[in-house]
Amino acid sequence: MEESLQPQFVIAAFAVIFDEQKRVLLCHRRDYDLWNLPGGGMEHGESPWDCVVREAREETGLEVEIVKLAGVYGKPDRNQVAFSFVCKIVGGQIKTSNEMDRSEYFALENIPKNTTLKQVERIKDALLNLSETLFKTQTGKSSIELVKEGTL
Repeated sequence: MEESLQPQFVIAAFAVIFDEQKRVLLCHRRDYDLWNLPGGGMEHGESPWDCVVREAREETGLEVEIVKLAGVYGKPDRNQVAFSFVCKIVGGQIKTSNEMDRSEYFALENIPKNTTLKQVERIKDALLNLSETLFKTQTGKSSIELVKEGTL
């Protein structure tokens, strides 16, 4: 029997970057009218902690350093695992990329309504549980599915 080349699981890592006022840095996607945390899928031979540093640099132009692992989020209905890391900026300047047309800081109460819902939960978790790592299950439709339906 031939082995499938498709991965069985998708592993992703996202950076939760707060400024001095505890506002979070979000990126606006070019392909969909959605805001989300800098981050994305792990590449072959990459660790989640290397992935988050690379993705933050590619999407925002910022060099980041991991402060802590904030959460691990399993999405069993999608065979996905997402790591959420609190990061601090150690260099670079915010810029646009081929994936993101802008990046801005938002206070929790001012996060745009078209922000990826599962990531809003991760931002709140990082703010409220700074001393511990959370392990959670997230289920339901993706934000892209909700945008296509017109419900987000």
